[in-house]
Amino acid sequence: MQETFTTEFETIRPQLRSYILRITASVADTEDIVQETWFKASQNLASFQGNSTLKTWLFAIASNLAKDHLRLKKRWTEDCTDICKQAALGNRAFFEEAMNIRMNAPQGHFEIQEHIAFCFTCIAKSLPLEQQIALLLKEVYEFRVREIAEIMSLSEAMTKYYLHTARSKMIEVFDRRCALINKEGVCHQCTELNGIFNPKQNAQEELAKIDMARAAESGDKEHLFDLRMQVLRGIDPFESGAAELQLHHLEHNRKVMEGYL
Repeated sequence: MQETFTTEFETIRPQLRSYILRITASVADTEDIVQETWFKASQNLASFQGNSTLKTWLFAIASNLAKDHLRLKKRWTEDCTDICKQAALGNRAFFEEAMNIRMNAPQGHFEIQEHIAFCFTCIAKSLPLEQQIALLLKEVYEFRVREIAEIMSLSEAMTKYYLHTARSKMIEVFDRRCALINKEGVCHQCTELNGIFNPKQNAQEELAKIDMARAAESGDKEHLFDLRMQVLRGIDPFESGAAELQLHHLEHNRKVMEGYL
């Protein structure tokens, strides 16, 4: 049974890693929590009765560990990307390292859709923790409401409330802030960063390749959010061609928002 568990855990590990990273915004914390999830699950394997899938059980363990880790940490503000941008502008070492990654690392590419996923990770950390977790489980990792309720030890009614509230809040934030959705939005970082890291690339041509940007004229906010979630589901933040560059940005943002910079 242990051998079967180990094999299945390794199959699920990539999703666990990306899930915990999107909750914590920390590579180091992610690796620790995933390893502790394996240890706790392995030690308690006899208690797994098969009433849920192994994936649901593992996500429940990982979610509890992440919640314990983050419980006393302050939530980020919804303008965190603005705050971190200002901090980066005064940090020459940050840009030097980022450009070194861009020029030399095999996962150092910059793509606008990757930054869309990165942006969601940062802004979602402004939600109450339970809402952030519920939203990720439903919209990105495609668990059913019943499974999310089990993972979070909630009633289905409370789970639906968290999902509705979190989704509504994120739609409102992006509608107000994101220039890809609202031409009056205050955030243009996707195109700004494209200009820095891909100076010869036409940002508008790149945007034209992204369904969300093409659909923005429709004004259907729910549909635009679903398209944003489609982008997230298609990206593994550890394995993409932009992973090293985006993880560098994410670590900078974490340090700024947690007061280390």
